[in-house]
Amino acid sequence: MKVRESITARGHENVLSTNKTTFEITREEKLTKRGDCIIAVGASKAAADLNPKFKQTAQNENALVTITLEAGGEVETISAWGNPKLSLIHPTDLVVRKSDYTCGRTLAVRADKAAKDLSRRLVAKLRNPKQRVKIMLTVETAT
Repeated sequence: MKVRESITARGHENVLSTNKTTFEITREEKLTKRGDCIIAVGASKAAADLNPKFKQTAQNENALVTITLEAGGEVETISAWGNPKLSLIHPTDLVVRKSDYTCGRTLAVRADKAAKDLSRRLVAKLRNPKQRVKIMLTVETAT
């Protein structure tokens, strides 16, 4: 089974993308330099807005979650895993983590990349407040 979600967001001049363990996409419009994991703002969806079928599929321990980021012609793909503990209830944020930690904001765990691992060419695009960011989420299981 494969379920997809499409999200749009924008870049922000304070995107640092230096966090070593996570990256975050938020519906919030403001970003300070303390938010070193945030890579896009003004998102069209947060965890609570995801399709119930997407959430249900992501709550499978064997679910592969693929996050594709596209901004200004730069494309990056991140692979992560679902988890039965995912609640996906946060009203403003989506967080992808390298660890197994989960909370209401967590979209996926055991990711192969965090904010610091993203291409610096992509990050340069994400620093432009006028840059539209396309985020494609795909979750799939073998069953």
